[in-house]
Amino acid sequence: MVDIKGKWALVTGANRGIGYRIAIFMAQHGCNLILHSRSLEHTAAVLQEVRALGVDAYDVAAELSDLSQVQKMIDEIRSKGTPVDILFNDAAVQIAYRQDYYQTPAEDYAQSFAINTIAPMMLCYAFIPPMIARGWGRVINTTSGIRNEPEQAGYSASKAALDKVTLDLAGKLDGTDVCINLTDPGWCRTDLGGPQAPNDPDSVIPGICIGAFVDDKISGRNLGAQNFTGMTLEAALEKAKTFPKLFL
Repeated sequence: MVDIKGKWALVTGANRGIGYRIAIFMAQHGCNLILHSRSLEHTAAVLQEVRALGVDAYDVAAELSDLSQVQKMIDEIRSKGTPVDILFNDAAVQIAYRQDYYQTPAEDYAQSFAINTIAPMMLCYAFIPPMIARGWGRVINTTSGIRNEPEQAGYSASKAALDKVTLDLAGKLDGTDVCINLTDPGWCRTDLGGPQAPNDPDSVIPGICIGAFVDDKISGRNLGAQNFTGMTLEAALEKAKTFPKLFL
Protein backbone atom coordinates (compact mmCIF):
# COMPACT_ATOMS: atom_id res chain seq x y z
CA MET A 1 0.00 0.00 0.00
CA VAL A 2 1.27 3.45 -0.91
CA ASP A 3 2.03 5.75 2.01
CA ILE A 4 0.47 9.06 0.95
CA LYS A 5 1.53 10.98 4.04
CA GLY A 6 3.09 14.26 2.97
CA LYS A 7 2.03 13.95 -0.68
CA TRP A 8 -0.19 16.56 -2.32
CA ALA A 9 -3.60 15.80 -3.83
CA LEU A 10 -5.78 18.11 -5.90
CA VAL A 11 -9.47 17.33 -5.40
CA THR A 12 -11.96 19.02 -7.70
CA GLY A 13 -15.43 19.59 -6.30
CA ALA A 14 -14.03 19.21 -2.79
CA ASN A 15 -16.63 21.31 -1.01
CA ARG A 16 -19.49 18.80 -0.94
CA GLY A 17 -20.74 15.34 -1.81
CA ILE A 18 -18.20 12.80 -3.00
CA GLY A 19 -15.36 15.32 -3.29
CA TYR A 20 -15.79 16.34 0.34
CA ARG A 21 -15.52 12.71 1.44
CA ILE A 22 -12.41 12.24 -0.66
CA ALA A 23 -10.82 15.27 0.96
CA ILE A 24 -11.56 14.14 4.52
CA PHE A 25 -10.40 10.56 3.91
CA MET A 26 -7.16 11.67 2.30
CA ALA A 27 -6.46 14.13 5.12
CA GLN A 28 -7.07 11.38 7.66
CA HIS A 29 -4.24 9.49 5.96
CA GLY A 30 -1.88 12.44 6.10
CA CYS A 31 -2.21 13.72 2.55
CA ASN A 32 -1.85 17.45 1.94
CA LEU A 33 -4.66 18.93 -0.10
CA ILE A 34 -5.51 21.46 -2.77
CA LEU A 35 -9.27 21.91 -2.52
CA HIS A 36 -11.15 23.11 -5.58
CA SER A 37 -14.63 24.54 -5.94
CA ARG A 38 -16.24 27.33 -7.94
CA SER A 39 -15.77 29.80 -5.08
CA LEU A 40 -13.39 30.04 -2.14
CA GLU A 41 -16.44 30.63 0.05
CA HIS A 42 -17.55 27.10 -0.75
CA THR A 43 -14.33 25.47 0.42
CA ALA A 44 -13.79 27.57 3.56
CA ALA A 45 -15.36 25.03 5.91
CA VAL A 46 -13.68 21.89 4.52
CA LEU A 47 -10.36 23.75 4.42
CA GLN A 48 -10.57 24.26 8.18
CA GLU A 49 -11.63 20.64 8.70
CA VAL A 50 -8.69 19.13 6.86
CA ARG A 51 -6.19 21.51 8.48
CA ALA A 52 -7.56 20.43 11.85
CA LEU A 53 -6.55 16.87 10.86
CA GLY A 54 -2.94 18.05 10.75
CA VAL A 55 -2.25 18.39 7.02
CA ASP A 56 -1.22 21.34 4.90
CA ALA A 57 -3.97 22.59 2.62
CA TYR A 58 -5.15 25.51 0.56
CA ASP A 59 -8.09 26.15 -1.73
CA VAL A 60 -8.43 27.28 -5.32
CA ALA A 61 -11.45 28.43 -7.29
CA ALA A 62 -12.41 27.91 -10.92
CA GLU A 63 -15.56 27.57 -12.94
CA LEU A 64 -14.65 24.43 -14.89
CA SER A 65 -16.80 25.38 -17.88
CA ASP A 66 -14.47 28.36 -18.42
CA LEU A 67 -11.11 27.10 -19.69
CA SER A 68 -9.45 30.42 -18.90
CA GLN A 69 -10.33 29.88 -15.25
CA VAL A 70 -9.07 26.30 -15.42
CA GLN A 71 -5.74 27.55 -16.78
CA LYS A 72 -5.58 30.28 -14.14
CA MET A 73 -6.04 27.62 -11.45
CA ILE A 74 -3.27 25.50 -12.98
CA ASP A 75 -0.99 28.54 -13.08
CA GLU A 76 -1.76 29.37 -9.45
CA ILE A 77 -0.87 25.86 -8.31
CA ARG A 78 2.33 25.94 -10.33
CA SER A 79 3.25 29.35 -8.94
CA LYS A 80 3.06 27.96 -5.42
CA GLY A 81 5.48 25.19 -6.39
CA THR A 82 3.07 22.52 -5.21
CA PRO A 83 3.79 19.08 -6.67
CA VAL A 84 0.42 17.56 -7.55
CA ASP A 85 1.16 13.92 -6.74
CA ILE A 86 -2.46 12.77 -6.81
CA LEU A 87 -5.27 14.17 -8.97
CA PHE A 88 -8.91 13.45 -8.20
CA ASN A 89 -11.06 14.69 -11.08
CA ASP A 90 -14.31 14.46 -9.15
CA ALA A 91 -16.28 17.62 -10.00
CA ALA A 92 -19.08 17.10 -12.51
CA VAL A 93 -22.41 18.49 -13.59
CA GLN A 94 -25.67 16.79 -14.56
CA ILE A 95 -27.46 19.43 -16.61
CA ALA A 96 -30.98 18.03 -16.74
CA TYR A 97 -33.16 14.95 -16.86
CA ARG A 98 -35.03 15.23 -20.17
CA GLN A 99 -38.26 13.25 -20.22
CA ASP A 100 -38.72 14.34 -23.83
CA TYR A 101 -35.19 13.35 -24.76
CA TYR A 102 -35.76 13.96 -28.47
CA GLN A 103 -35.85 17.64 -27.51
CA THR A 104 -32.43 17.54 -25.81
CA PRO A 105 -30.72 20.85 -26.63
CA ALA A 106 -27.16 21.02 -27.92
CA GLU A 107 -26.24 23.08 -24.87
CA ASP A 108 -26.66 19.98 -22.68
CA TYR A 109 -23.76 18.43 -24.53
CA ALA A 110 -21.67 21.59 -24.65
CA GLN A 111 -21.85 22.24 -20.90
CA SER A 112 -21.48 18.57 -19.95
CA PHE A 113 -18.42 18.02 -22.11
CA ALA A 114 -16.80 21.26 -20.96
CA ILE A 115 -17.04 20.37 -17.26
CA ASN A 116 -17.07 16.56 -17.25
CA THR A 117 -14.56 15.81 -20.01
CA ILE A 118 -12.50 18.76 -21.20
CA ALA A 119 -11.64 20.35 -17.85
CA PRO A 120 -10.53 17.05 -16.26
CA MET A 121 -8.33 16.29 -19.25
CA MET A 122 -6.74 19.75 -19.16
CA LEU A 123 -5.79 18.99 -15.55
CA CYS A 124 -4.42 15.60 -16.61
CA TYR A 125 -2.35 17.21 -19.36
CA ALA A 126 -1.02 19.82 -16.93
CA PHE A 127 -0.08 17.54 -14.05
CA ILE A 128 0.74 14.09 -15.48
CA PRO A 129 3.99 15.12 -17.22
CA PRO A 130 5.51 16.39 -13.93
CA MET A 131 4.38 13.14 -12.28
CA ILE A 132 6.25 11.24 -14.99
CA ALA A 133 9.33 13.40 -14.44
CA ARG A 134 9.23 12.69 -10.70
CA GLY A 135 8.57 8.99 -11.29
CA TRP A 136 5.35 8.75 -9.29
CA GLY A 137 1.75 9.90 -9.52
CA ARG A 138 -1.87 8.85 -9.30
CA VAL A 139 -4.89 10.09 -11.28
CA ILE A 140 -8.42 9.06 -10.41
CA ASN A 141 -11.13 10.15 -12.84
CA THR A 142 -14.72 9.83 -11.66
CA THR A 143 -16.99 8.13 -14.16
CA SER A 144 -20.63 7.04 -14.13
CA GLY A 145 -22.44 3.75 -14.54
CA ILE A 146 -25.44 5.33 -16.27
CA ARG A 147 -26.48 3.29 -19.31
CA ASN A 148 -29.51 3.26 -21.60
CA GLU A 149 -30.88 6.56 -20.32
CA PRO A 150 -31.20 9.05 -23.17
CA GLU A 151 -32.88 11.30 -20.60
CA GLN A 152 -29.35 12.07 -19.36
CA ALA A 153 -27.59 12.03 -22.71
CA GLY A 154 -25.26 14.99 -22.17
CA TYR A 155 -24.05 13.70 -18.83
CA SER A 156 -23.63 10.06 -19.85
CA ALA A 157 -21.95 10.90 -23.15
CA SER A 158 -19.47 13.22 -21.45
CA LYS A 159 -18.59 10.52 -18.93
CA ALA A 160 -18.20 7.95 -21.71
CA ALA A 161 -15.80 10.35 -23.41
CA LEU A 162 -13.87 10.74 -20.16
CA ASP A 163 -13.64 6.95 -19.95
CA LYS A 164 -12.18 6.80 -23.46
CA VAL A 165 -9.48 9.42 -23.03
CA THR A 166 -8.62 8.02 -19.59
CA LEU A 167 -8.10 4.54 -21.02
CA ASP A 168 -6.10 5.93 -23.92
CA LEU A 169 -3.71 7.53 -21.42
CA ALA A 170 -3.73 4.35 -19.35
CA GLY A 171 -2.35 2.46 -22.32
CA LYS A 172 0.66 4.79 -22.30
CA LEU A 173 1.18 4.78 -18.51
CA ASP A 174 0.49 1.14 -17.68
CA GLY A 175 3.49 -0.52 -16.08
CA THR A 176 4.87 2.73 -14.72
CA ASP A 177 4.45 4.21 -11.27
CA VAL A 178 2.20 6.91 -12.67
CA CYS A 179 -1.20 5.21 -12.54
CA ILE A 180 -4.46 6.49 -13.99
CA ASN A 181 -7.72 4.73 -13.18
CA LEU A 182 -11.45 5.33 -13.16
CA THR A 183 -13.81 5.18 -10.23
CA ASP A 184 -17.60 5.16 -10.13
CA PRO A 185 -19.21 6.25 -6.85
CA GLY A 186 -22.53 4.67 -7.76
CA TRP A 187 -25.84 6.47 -7.49
CA CYS A 188 -25.55 8.40 -4.23
CA ARG A 189 -27.75 10.87 -2.40
CA THR A 190 -25.72 13.95 -3.25
CA ASP A 191 -26.72 17.24 -4.84
CA LEU A 192 -25.97 15.66 -8.21
CA GLY A 193 -27.52 12.26 -7.47
CA GLY A 194 -30.66 13.58 -5.83
CA PRO A 195 -32.68 12.38 -2.81
CA GLN A 196 -34.02 9.22 -4.50
CA ALA A 197 -30.60 7.63 -4.93
CA PRO A 198 -30.18 4.30 -3.09
CA ASN A 199 -26.68 4.85 -1.72
CA ASP A 200 -25.56 6.95 1.22
CA PRO A 201 -22.63 9.08 0.04
CA ASP A 202 -20.55 7.72 2.92
CA SER A 203 -20.69 4.33 1.17
CA VAL A 204 -18.04 5.51 -1.29
CA ILE A 205 -15.36 5.21 1.40
CA PRO A 206 -12.79 3.72 1.01
CA GLY A 207 -13.40 2.71 -2.61
CA ILE A 208 -13.50 6.18 -4.12
CA CYS A 209 -9.89 6.72 -2.99
CA ILE A 210 -8.43 3.30 -3.79
CA GLY A 211 -6.73 4.60 -6.93
CA ALA A 212 -4.47 6.80 -4.81
CA PHE A 213 -3.14 3.84 -2.82
CA VAL A 214 -2.65 1.13 -5.47
CA ASP A 215 0.95 0.03 -5.77
CA ASP A 216 0.97 -2.54 -8.60
CA LYS A 217 1.72 -0.14 -11.51
CA ILE A 218 -1.49 -1.09 -13.30
CA SER A 219 -3.55 1.58 -15.04
CA GLY A 220 -6.88 1.48 -16.80
CA ARG A 221 -9.21 -0.12 -14.28
CA ASN A 222 -12.63 0.98 -13.10
CA LEU A 223 -12.36 0.72 -9.32
CA GLY A 224 -16.05 1.29 -8.64
CA ALA A 225 -16.50 2.51 -5.09
CA GLN A 226 -19.54 0.40 -4.21
CA ASN A 227 -17.44 -2.74 -4.64
CA PHE A 228 -15.49 -1.80 -1.51
CA THR A 229 -18.15 -0.43 0.84
CA GLY A 230 -17.50 -1.33 4.46
CA MET A 231 -14.05 -2.78 3.80
CA THR A 232 -10.81 -1.75 5.42
CA LEU A 233 -8.40 0.07 3.15
CA GLU A 234 -6.03 -2.89 3.23
CA ALA A 235 -8.75 -5.38 2.25
CA ALA A 236 -10.02 -3.06 -0.46
CA LEU A 237 -6.56 -2.80 -1.97
CA GLU A 238 -6.27 -6.57 -2.13
CA LYS A 239 -9.62 -6.76 -3.89
CA ALA A 240 -8.60 -4.00 -6.31
CA LYS A 241 -5.80 -6.21 -7.59
CA THR A 242 -8.42 -8.54 -9.07
CA PHE A 243 -9.98 -5.84 -11.26
CA PRO A 244 -9.01 -6.14 -14.93
CA LYS A 245 -7.59 -3.47 -17.19
CA LEU A 246 -10.21 -2.14 -19.58
CA PHE A 247 -7.98 -1.53 -22.59
CA LEU A 248 -6.25 -3.93 -24.98
